[in-house]
Amino acid sequence: MTQPRLTTASGIPVADNQNSLSAGPRGPLLLQDFHLIEKLQHFNRERIPERVVHAKGSGAYGTFTVTHDISHFTKAKLFSGIGKKTETFLRFSTVGGEKGSADTERDPRGFALRFYTEEGNWDLVGNNTPVFFIKDPIKFPDFIHTQKRCPDSNLKSANMMFDFWSRAPESLHQVTILFSSRGTPDGYRHMHGFGSHTYSLINDAGERVYVKWHFKTRQGIRNLSNAEAVRLGGADPDHAQRDLFDAIASGNFPQWDVKVQVATPQQLLEWEARTGWNPFDLTKVWPQGDFPLLPVGVLELNRNPLNYHAEVEQAAFSPANVVPGMGYSPDKMLQGRLFAYHDAQLYRVGTNHQHLPVNAPRCPFHNQQRDGAMAIVNGGAAQIYDPVDPVGKGALGMGHGEQELPLVGNAGRFDFRGQEDDYTQPGNLFRLMPLDEKQNLFDNLAGPLSQVTDEVLQRQLRQFDLADPDYGRGVRAALKARGRNVD
Repeated sequence: MTQPRLTTASGIPVADNQNSLSAGPRGPLLLQDFHLIEKLQHFNRERIPERVVHAKGSGAYGTFTVTHDISHFTKAKLFSGIGKKTETFLRFSTVGGEKGSADTERDPRGFALRFYTEEGNWDLVGNNTPVFFIKDPIKFPDFIHTQKRCPDSNLKSANMMFDFWSRAPESLHQVTILFSSRGTPDGYRHMHGFGSHTYSLINDAGERVYVKWHFKTRQGIRNLSNAEAVRLGGADPDHAQRDLFDAIASGNFPQWDVKVQVATPQQLLEWEARTGWNPFDLTKVWPQGDFPLLPVGVLELNRNPLNYHAEVEQAAFSPANVVPGMGYSPDKMLQGRLFAYHDAQLYRVGTNHQHLPVNAPRCPFHNQQRDGAMAIVNGGAAQIYDPVDPVGKGALGMGHGEQELPLVGNAGRFDFRGQEDDYTQPGNLFRLMPLDEKQNLFDNLAGPLSQVTDEVLQRQLRQFDLADPDYGRGVRAALKARGRNVD
């Protein structure tokens, strides 16, 4: 059946639904890409009032304590001295399920962390995985739709999921993690967290380095078998929420070691020339042999919320919230999230969601925003505009005084599909797994893959073969054991 041509909501034909409009091949993205903006805005408004993604979550307050000096990388005041403490709030979540879904479902876990610094709120919004399924935000609504329910049956569809993944080789890295044992962590305390994207740190001299953030659990990694996850999903669907709340209530405060990988722009250029990997691609990791982990501090959760709705359900994060001494990167997925997260909060929680206590900064703030729904702090008689300075003071970089970020290339939609290496890193991950973990991976994949069409199955098996022939052979054997013909 021929599909009608894709258009915008106003009926304008869409020229390219695969690649966002960017300034040069590496971006950043352009606000003039109305199709991208329209897709993200409509996607953010598809559920009322539940979050479209990360609907089922748990949260707690805590502290971040600096243990190692990184002031040569960043002027951010929260890192200004050994022993310095900053209040935090962390929300864990599953990604694809509804608010009433089980905590134990096979799914990535959200790891959204807010630092209440003296220079404003810093939101580091990541997952329990260092990579993601896609590398361009224009495909995010499409991807999440495959994880939701079919519009006719209102049922989840393995065929829909793997039809998308099998056509997107860049997804294989995250798919391999998702269907490994780490796809069903035993609660939130026993998993790592990652900022996932590449961010910037800027020091007093205005010098920029790029960083990836890692949170290593001190409780040790602990996962559920697929059978145990299914059992708990029926017996105790709030297992992760209960485990976190009870641990903190009893004084057993969970902790994570906070670490970073750091690279100068020149180091990333040299690494890309050697490996062929785009360092700002969210489907790739920076190998720790090339960029070792550096210790920064310790995160501890030590206080439960008093009101779940007010403090967890209405917590509203945005990766656009960075403080002086921090910045972004040309990561296209990050660029899309800088817009999409704040827009989602405006719709889901309200125009003045930043006035709510869990979202409000702990330092003095002043802006000229007025009125609207939930205007808890409305400025009173304070001036409601910022006057024009008659004497120009010169550019202030990206807003915090750092050096300007050079952009190179023509504006356009750049399609690198079929030209990039999307198989080596998932293959490397597979080869690192011990034999029992590999077998778990095969068995976990065989379950949903036994439900898909032959066309989707063969397409997905080819992806496994290209990562490692043993990967494909193992999945085929597990499928045959379930009675699925793969010849």
